[in-house]
Amino acid sequence: MAILDSIRHLSATVAGIVHTRLELAAVEIEEELHRFSSLLLWSLTALFCACCAVVLLVVFLIAVFWDSYRLTLISVLIALFGIFAASIAWWVRKQFSQKPGLLSHSLQELEKDSLALRRHDSAAVASGAPETSSAQ
Repeated sequence: MAILDSIRHLSATVAGIVHTRLELAAVEIEEELHRFSSLLLWSLTALFCACCAVVLLVVFLIAVFWDSYRLTLISVLIALFGIFAASIAWWVRKQFSQKPGLLSHSLQELEKDSLALRRHDSAAVASGAPETSSAQ
């Protein structure tokens, strides 16, 4: 009966490890989805700012032929939207280049589990005695 108890204990341990790793994978997928949604929103914001800059540039070119301070106002707005678009685009590009690999934390935890199991197996082999249950 000790062998069956050991098998039950081993299967419960493996099930617990798999459950924990699947929960971690689910959390990582949710975080990646949130990150992607945020970057998509900021990308659309940068695109909107770039479009506003183009529209204002056209208005500026038309207004060049008018007299007064309209030119100053329009040029400031063009510069402002252009700077916003460039800085947001730079930030989005930086975020994409710094992203961790998909499920990288799950893979690291699985590697730790694998190393721990290898150490446990090598320690059992080094002792030369198989594990026995105290219930015998």
